[in-house]
Amino acid sequence: MLRGRRGSLATARVRRTATLLSDGRVLIAGGSVLIAGGSTVFASAELYDPKTGKFSPTGSMAAAREDPTATLLSHGRVLIAGGWDGSTVLTSAELYDPRTGKFGPTGSMTDDRPAHTATLLSDGRVLIAGGSDWSDGLASAELYDPATDSFSPTGSMATAREGHTATLLPDGRVLIAGGWDDVGVALASAELYQP
Repeated sequence: MLRGRRGSLATARVRRTATLLSDGRVLIAGGSVLIAGGSTVFASAELYDPKTGKFSPTGSMAAAREDPTATLLSHGRVLIAGGWDGSTVLTSAELYDPRTGKFGPTGSMTDDRPAHTATLLSDGRVLIAGGSDWSDGLASAELYDPATDSFSPTGSMATAREGHTATLLPDGRVLIAGGWDDVGVALASAELYQP
């Protein structure tokens, strides 16, 4: 049961990320809000502190983005990847450092994609899978390696999918399930990624 109200975001936002940081705070980044005649996409970010129940501003991303992914990496930084800036599908990615409260550049993805998944693998790399380039769903996948700050292609999925889930299994494989295909049909299929 939800009880009581705990602070408010400084900016109303949907299609944003929320990432639990190593110190217990939550990073809320990007997103958008509908306004008359369209929407505004944000580069701004906020931190929620559960100790105080309050939100506070933190550094802004270089790019405004909605529908990106955010992945807490093993060294404590957060990888924000892809999304949509309101007019362009993004290949760019950024790293948030909780110690400095700032975003910095990292490599770019091999494909532009929002509505994808990002899964931290057992070896510290991140599997980026599926999504959409706004004209077609994507079957492609790639790996982000924090040791080199770079992305590289990996095996593609059997089915193009966006809006799916990706779950790291205890044996290191990733279960990719559901979503919809490149013509908008909901999928019951699932597949496994083997790192």
